Amino acid sequence: METAGTETAGPGETDRRYMRLALALGHRNLGRTWPNPSVGAVVVAGPPGAERIVGQGVTAPGGRPHAEPIALAMAGEAARGATLYVSLEPCSHHGRTPPCTDAIVAAGIARVVTALEDPDPRVAGRGHNLLAAAGIAVTTGLLAEEAARDHRGHVTRVTRGRPSLHLKLAQTQDGFAGAPAERLRITGAIADGAVHLWRAHADAILVGIGTARADDPSLTVRLPGLSDRSPLRVVLDSNLRLLPSTTLVRSACDVPTLILSTRRAPVHAKRMLASFGVEVIGVDADGAGRVDLHAALRALAERGVTRLCCEGGPHLADALAGADLVDVFTLITGPGRLGDTGGLPAIGPVLRKRLDEHHLRVVETRILGPDRAVTYERSA
Repeated sequence: METAGTETAGPGETDRRYMRLALALGHRNLGRTWPNPSVGAVVVAGPPGAERIVGQGVTAPGGRPHAEPIALAMAGEAARGATLYVSLEPCSHHGRTPPCTDAIVAAGIARVVTALEDPDPRVAGRGHNLLAAAGIAVTTGLLAEEAARDHRGHVTRVTRGRPSLHLKLAQTQDGFAGAPAERLRITGAIADGAVHLWRAHADAILVGIGTARADDPSLTVRLPGLSDRSPLRVVLDSNLRLLPSTTLVRSACDVPTLILSTRRAPVHAKRMLASFGVEVIGVDADGAGRVDLHAALRALAERGVTRLCCEGGPHLADALAGADLVDVFTLITGPGRLGDTGGLPAIGPVLRKRLDEHHLRVVETRILGPDRAVTYERSA
């Protein structure tokens, strides 16, 4: 990627090392900064071979302040003549705080290295150009692929008007997600821990009314030290059938809970749920009278949600695939088999077709104890 007044990245290992740190800092706060992206910034001073980190920062919870002013404040006078590594193009517009480009110029930074141009039309190369016009050497596109993954939510919200969606499903060795008349335990503790970490890095977690009623999930993060990282819980419930006895409703005052219903959902049910602290938003219905999935995700984007993790069942997964809303898909396969009794297949026909036609391509395979997790990403 090249911007007017800048140079395309042709880095040495030193630049890569510090950009990896900036990416790691930003990754740490994923799920905490929406509606803003979680950006990492590192200030490095000193001659090549004897350089040192003098400042670092990450976008604060809630999205303010940004990473760059935090890192520059830590560096102080040491920022003059230094290099700033940032995982996303610095903002150049006035919002609730002044532009980061102004702070970078005022600090006397000599060189800025970024991973990714910000597609936000208020920035979109303008930040790079302003820095270059101020006499700062600007290099862009360093570790862009890694940065694009971490900033997928921000980019998708800006360019597609919806959050990025990470779909998660679990299946037995013989391909089933559920057994008749019983709740099926498929994955082990290590895989469960990975799922909780995905939750911690999501802005919101999505299920359908079927999963909410059948499994009565809490959808919280239950990892040591991360209990405060539980995301917004979202239920697709076209006719407001979620019962007040469910865990999601009973705990709504402690963990934010949102229901997306159709506009024709019963008013009395909405009032009942609101009395428990559940927020209900009505959106357009599809031809079958259910919540329109595109409308649902647009409504979440309007609330600032950028990263959405779906833990609904196979039916919702297939519907999302049919609507072309799946950006990342992780399939976890456990060691057990359901056998001849049969059950609910984990992968429906539409999702299977998208996999077979390589609309979703494999990017990672992980062994999680006895389980195997394969992650796919949208091809285009």
